[in-house]
Amino acid sequence: MNDSLPGAGFWALLNPHTGDLGDVRRTARGFSSDLTAIVECEKGPFFVKAMRNRPGGRRDSLIREALVNPFVVPLAPALKWQAENDEWIVLGFEAVEARGAKFDVDSPDLRAVVGLLGRIGELPLPGVAEGWAETRWNRFADDAADAALFEGGALLYTDINPSNFMIGEGRTWAVDWSWPTRGAAFIDPACLVVQLVAAGHSPEDAEAWAGRCPAWVDADRRAIDAFASANLRMYRSFAERRPDAAWLKAMETTARSWAAHRGAPV
Repeated sequence: MNDSLPGAGFWALLNPHTGDLGDVRRTARGFSSDLTAIVECEKGPFFVKAMRNRPGGRRDSLIREALVNPFVVPLAPALKWQAENDEWIVLGFEAVEARGAKFDVDSPDLRAVVGLLGRIGELPLPGVAEGWAETRWNRFADDAADAALFEGGALLYTDINPSNFMIGEGRTWAVDWSWPTRGAAFIDPACLVVQLVAAGHSPEDAEAWAGRCPAWVDADRRAIDAFASANLRMYRSFAERRPDAAWLKAMETTARSWAAHRGAPV
C-alpha cells in the first residue's frame, strides 16, 4: 500500500467482505472514481471501486451500477459485495484476468468487442432500468422530433471506450456500467462508431463494424443522422466550455468527420 490509499477506517469498512488484506494495487482506469484497485485479500481477490459518499451524480452512478449488475452478468464481472458508511460507498467485483481492448484499425480485438456489443443489445430491459430514460443527447438535437428518435426500450451501456472492454483468455467483459440507460438500441453501436473513428478508422470502416450489430442494421437511418448531428453539437459544446482539454477538441473533430460522412448537418 502507499500514502495515496484511504486510511484505516476505509479498510475497516471493507474487512467483513475482504478479510485480512494482502496487496492493494491501484488500477490505471476508473477515471471518475476516488479509488479503483485490485485488492488481494483473504476472501478475494476483488476489483474495488469506491467513491466519497456525497450526494450527486457520482454517488448515483455507483448505485445504478450495483442495481444493473445482476442483469448484465456474465457480460460484466459479477458484483460480490457492497459497503457503505457516512464517508464511503464501495463496490467489490470479481477480479478478472484481462487487459483493455485495442480499437485501432488493425486490432485483433474488434471482433470480440463487436460481438460483445451485439450480446449487450440482446439483453432484456430490466425493471430497474425502466425509469432511466436516455436524455444526454436530447438538448443537442435539432428539435423535439429528432430527440424523440433517441427514445426506446433497449438497455444501453453507452460508456464505450477501449479501457471498458476487457479482453481475457477466450472471454470478453464490458466493465464500468456507471450510467446505463433506456433508449433506442442503435445508440450503443453509434457510440462505438465514434470511438472507432477517434482510434483512426474511416467513418465507412467504423460503420461497417457497427453493421455487425443487429441494432444498427435495424435502425432508422434518420435517427442515426439525427444522433450524429446531436453528438457533434455535444462535443462542440463541451470543447468550447473547456478549451484547454485537447481530448475534447479531438472528439469534436471526430464527431464532425462522422456527421459529414453521413451528410448530417455540421
